[in-house]
Amino acid sequence: MKKYILMREDRSMKKYIFPIIAIVLGCSSCDSFLEKTPKDRLVPETYFKTENDLKMFSNSFYDNLLDKTPYDEQSDVMFEKGTISDELLGGTARDVPQAAASGGWSWGQLRKINTMLGHMDQCTDAEVAKQYTGLAKFFRTQFYFRKVMRFGDVPWYDKELGSRDSSLYKARDSRELVMSNMLNDIDDAIESLPSGKSVYRVNKWAALMLKAQFCLYEGTFRKYHNVTLPGHSAEDYLKLAYQAAEQVMNSGVYSLASDYHELFREPDADQNEYILAIRMEQSIGCTHSATSYVAMNTGGNPGFSKKFIDSFLMKDGTRYTDKPDWETKLFVEEVADRDPRLGMIIRLPQSIRVNSKKTVYGPELTMTSTGFQLEKFVMDPQYETAERANMSFNDIPVYRLGEAYLMFAEAKAELNILTQEDVDNSINKLRDRVGMPHLVLAGLTVDPFLTSETYGYQNLAKLNPSNLAQILEVRRERTIEMALEGRRWNDIVRWKEGATWTEPLYGMYFPGPGAYDLTGDGNADVYLYATSKVDNAVKKQYGDNFTYLQIQEIEIDGKYVPYSDGIILSEGTKGFVAMHYKKARAFDESRDYLYPIPSGDRQLNPNLAQNNGWADGLDF
Repeated sequence: MKKYILMREDRSMKKYIFPIIAIVLGCSSCDSFLEKTPKDRLVPETYFKTENDLKMFSNSFYDNLLDKTPYDEQSDVMFEKGTISDELLGGTARDVPQAAASGGWSWGQLRKINTMLGHMDQCTDAEVAKQYTGLAKFFRTQFYFRKVMRFGDVPWYDKELGSRDSSLYKARDSRELVMSNMLNDIDDAIESLPSGKSVYRVNKWAALMLKAQFCLYEGTFRKYHNVTLPGHSAEDYLKLAYQAAEQVMNSGVYSLASDYHELFREPDADQNEYILAIRMEQSIGCTHSATSYVAMNTGGNPGFSKKFIDSFLMKDGTRYTDKPDWETKLFVEEVADRDPRLGMIIRLPQSIRVNSKKTVYGPELTMTSTGFQLEKFVMDPQYETAERANMSFNDIPVYRLGEAYLMFAEAKAELNILTQEDVDNSINKLRDRVGMPHLVLAGLTVDPFLTSETYGYQNLAKLNPSNLAQILEVRRERTIEMALEGRRWNDIVRWKEGATWTEPLYGMYFPGPGAYDLTGDGNADVYLYATSKVDNAVKKQYGDNFTYLQIQEIEIDGKYVPYSDGIILSEGTKGFVAMHYKKARAFDESRDYLYPIPSGDRQLNPNLAQNNGWADGLDF
């Protein structure tokens, strides 16, 4: 995925409120600025004495350890038109990286963190030292959380190591040792960090969110992967998860934004709901591509899956997939009267986008892999420059209150202690924001769509817990509310639902060639044809400026080659938009939940055991 970038108009308030050192947080193009004192000239023994020293040194933690790219993952929910990720393809598309320190097995940022911690006693202000110790431990926790999610067992290092230190060549430590140390670090961070709002700086509440996040991950991972280790149990982690989330919920510091749509498209982070955000600022080159990714033909042409669209409830709270012929309804009828968040996440028939060049009505089939065009994180049309590559400047959420509600509800559901009061204090607040009926636990039944072999959570269905219906509804809510916020891949991993990676990557349904209305005004907007060219009578009827798309199925030398300007349907001249349906996809349950360690690192350190199922040609 591409990085994101935007232009800001006059943001004079930010100019005066924040010093430049704070403005650069979270921007990769600001690396050199964040490290004004080059490493080869920094003398640790004479540094780390003042708050400014610690602030300058720790700024790179924000830049390198926080995710700055919305739309950064492809999944069963969202994918691109031309190519899909190696993870989504699976099988031979995934292999063992060769080069050392590649494939996510890099440790430079940990060295920086441990360097600062190792010299914290040089700070002359005890309170400042305490705060920045908490900050460093927050980022060390986050660093290791990423490593555990990716690799499982990893070596634990809590001090700066020299190039000749024998510990560099030790074996991987157990995930329980790593997780226990992460708990110690994050509890220290929670105790040491300030409690006031600081949307671009880590505070106590951000630390609690990180604790809830990794405890929920670990609790569900151990539960569904049947992992039992000495020390903390799955239940222990789930309890810690909901307790941490509950502290944020009950703090009174944060509140939900009134408008879900505007929450993600406005330039500046919402100070009430966002607990921690990545600051974007066009004037110093801190930008991303969220808008252009959707609005440009060269932006990847992403789209949501039909599976994702079908998971949205009706506006009255009933299930769309209980309706007759739900699977083959045309777009206008398919998206009518649904959960209002649907129209805040995708472009609906009545969606209008106006810029200096044209007015766009409804979804653009030429701009999306499925017909279900992305809307979340797309900036308001008044910011026309955002449609250019790497010119979006809306701030990116790291943690927000809405996620705290979801983590609280999920952890309790997984422990089978979720009550109606819990739901009212969490999920139903998210539903209230968009005018959806409340989730009521009494009489709740299992949604067959969410457990189906075609679209559902197959592992959970096989386990068939007594509160299956509750867990399914919590997952539905999380999938919708957190769409495009970088959580889906890790959610699928921790739930052990890798089979979803092989489910159909379908989009809109079309019953065959002909004219279709995608804007709901009763007039056709697009014409699909299965012939070599558009019939002259059709062109005369609709005009040259009409959207014409050829239904295509091209093979060259026995290989499937999609034609970029056409459309591919699952059943030849009819069916679901299926740009990738001939691409073989696989998920190896014994291998693919973890990534491989690069062979170059295993050659440097033969004590590193490879993850199961990954063949790197090394016999140790």
